[in-house]
Amino acid sequence: MAINVGSTSSSSALFSAAGIGSGLDVNSLVSQLVAAKKKPQQDQIDTQTSKAQTQISALGQVSAALSALQSALSPLSDGSALAAHSVAIGDTDVLSATARTDAVNGTYKIEVTKLAGAMKASSGAFADSDAVVGVGTLTIAVGDKQMSLDVDAAHASLASIRDAINKASDNPGVSATIVTGTDGAHLVLRGTRTGTDNGFSVSASGGDGGLSALSYDPNAASGNGFTVIDPAQDAEYTIDGLAGHSAGNTISTAIDGLTLNLAAVGTSTVTVSSDTAKANSAVTNLVNTYNSFIGIYKNLTKYDASTGTSGALIGDATLNSIKGTLAAVIGGTANGGTLSDIGVTLQLDGTLSVDGGDLSDALSAGGAAVSALFAGDDGLAAKLNGSLDRWIGDNGVLGTRTDNLTKQLSDLDDRQSELDSRMDALTTRYTRQFSTLDTLLTKLNSTSSYLTQQFDALTAANKSK
Repeated sequence: MAINVGSTSSSSALFSAAGIGSGLDVNSLVSQLVAAKKKPQQDQIDTQTSKAQTQISALGQVSAALSALQSALSPLSDGSALAAHSVAIGDTDVLSATARTDAVNGTYKIEVTKLAGAMKASSGAFADSDAVVGVGTLTIAVGDKQMSLDVDAAHASLASIRDAINKASDNPGVSATIVTGTDGAHLVLRGTRTGTDNGFSVSASGGDGGLSALSYDPNAASGNGFTVIDPAQDAEYTIDGLAGHSAGNTISTAIDGLTLNLAAVGTSTVTVSSDTAKANSAVTNLVNTYNSFIGIYKNLTKYDASTGTSGALIGDATLNSIKGTLAAVIGGTANGGTLSDIGVTLQLDGTLSVDGGDLSDALSAGGAAVSALFAGDDGLAAKLNGSLDRWIGDNGVLGTRTDNLTKQLSDLDDRQSELDSRMDALTTRYTRQFSTLDTLLTKLNSTSSYLTQQFDALTAANKSK
């Protein structure tokens, strides 16, 4: 009896693995499954990381703005901007001058009758720089300091003595050089400091007596080996008729708060006045820096309804508190005065504006009105600095928040590493499982192919009968 098992196509379908077999894409399948498993946790890590990084950047902007505000406050806080002075010189060929913060406004008539000078002296003529002077001990003294050079036969030339003077570690303040004229070579000594007290003397002893040609005693009427070219002398001057003198040409003690630099004999006036430009610049810079902070605040707390986007610190309690405190201090009173008293007013948009004329008036008479507003424990500078220190000083609020966010990022990095490790392990497990399945499907497809061939052969045999 013939058995009808159907057509070849029917038998093939019966033993086919529904399109799955040894062609299974294990890597792609595993990758998709792991990605689906990882996505919720990865999205959470990415969202928290992005938020923390955005907040750190925003807090950095706030800290930088507040630091700039504190720096701008400094010259008003310490009074350096308000104590600045300008100096006008009648004859700049005679002298120049600079003012310190303790200078007092006024005009001074200064007459310079003599400039301070260093002593210079020349020896007699020698044949040349290699000429032997003599041996023995040469002693050079300046004031209460001196040095002694032991000159032997190997170092007895004029050039060797010059070098010994200049290289001596205990040189009391004399430099040596050789000047050659038509009559021969001269050893020229020059004091390195000006002033009467810095003149020098030279004495020779022992040896063959040749070094006496280099001796000099300022008290001796004759017998000196050196001729004085320039004497050591003090500067001499009068200030409004009062006589004074100085060992140097730079004088910082003659007039309170002034340093004079004498340049030539003559007469000049020196006029000291308040430098309102520096104070004006300091107040204007403070205003601009405060306005910069307000701009950053608005940018970080804005909301754009058209795009649905918001600033990085919108609704942030700390930033709102900082802005509110600054506005209260800036708009409040200090030492009984307000910023409006010096021409600085608070605008409706939260920024400050400066009236140049009112500020100039406040800076007149040495800036007393401005100084009164900013100075002292109850001054505007102290009030602002107290708040700024709490926000950006050591262990300040903003620094602490930034540290916490940085720690959060570190924890998120650890979570990321842990997630990556678990997903790597899951990838390995899935790959092993699906590889086993692929091997099994390959065997099933092989068996299906064999059975199909057998049924096809049986069908063909039945048809031939």
